[in-house]
This record gives sequence, C-alpha cells and structure tokens, in this order.
Amino acid sequence: MGSVVISGATSGAVTLAVPAEAGTRTLTLPAETGTAVVKNGDGDVTLAGTLSYNGGYGSAVPAYGCRAWIKLTGQGTAAVAASANVASITDRGTGTYTVTFTDAMPDANYSTQVTTTWAAGVTENVTGLVYNDAPYAPAVGSVTAKTYNFTNAGAGVDATVVMVAVFR
Repeated sequence: MGSVVISGATSGAVTLAVPAEAGTRTLTLPAETGTAVVKNGDGDVTLAGTLSYNGGYGSAVPAYGCRAWIKLTGQGTAAVAASANVASITDRGTGTYTVTFTDAMPDANYSTQVTTTWAAGVTENVTGLVYNDAPYAPAVGSVTAKTYNFTNAGAGVDATVVMVAVFR
C-alpha cells in the first residue's frame, strides 16, 4: 500500500503526487482561492474558479466552453440524434424548436449558434437563428431556434438536421 504526498507552500504551487507503484501522476493546485476535485472511475474533474489555458500564443486566457449542444432531426417528428446538457426539445411548428437545458445557464446572456443541413425538397438556402423576442426570448432554462428559407421571405422550413450550440 502506498501513500499520498502533499508538498508546497501557500505562496506557490501545492502538488499532490500518487506513489510511483502504479506510475507517477501529479495534480498541481494553484495558490489561488478555489477547489479542484478529481474523481476516480470515469475521469470526471470538477474545478471552481476560472479555468485558463495557454494555447501556445504567449499568455493564459480564460476558456469558455460549450454549455449545451444538440443535433436533432427536424423533418417529420423532431427527435434528438445526440446532445449534451439538453433535457428535451419541443417542436413548435414548421422549423421552430425549443431546446430545454438539463442544467440552466447562469443568465440569458449566452451566445447561440444554429446550423442546418439542406431541407429535402427545398432548393433555396436554409439557415437558422435564435429568437430574441417574445414569446420565445432566450431564457436561463431554454432557447428557441428557427430554421428558415431566407430566399423565400423567411418562411420556416423543417431542415433535415438542426444543430444548436450554446456558449457562456
């Protein structure tokens, strides 16, 4: 049986090292306020505070991750093909879908990207947008997207595939 070694000072880095019996693994904690938790098993990591990284451009910058995403089939009965942090979708009519988040956003000041594939039988351009006004304004618990034909007076279109990503 091995032991866990903790070393460092409050003015610098604190290092937690697993014994070399199963290989060397090191977790370095910053000397800032916050929490870092590493769970065994599926590799979940929980961090408190701002996660920053140096992408090789000379300075560390905050990382802003995708908070929710979904790929859904928009034709016929709308259905989720794949998603993360999405509890459900609601088909609100031709080309309009409300995505309800599993874990709410901290506020409605997020950025949303909507992309689509061509709609079967539609020869014009199909694109997507997020409603910014009532009755479907972005909320902490959901966002509503519309796919439409922008060369045909903005008529709603059920695209074959609709993809929505939320960043905050």
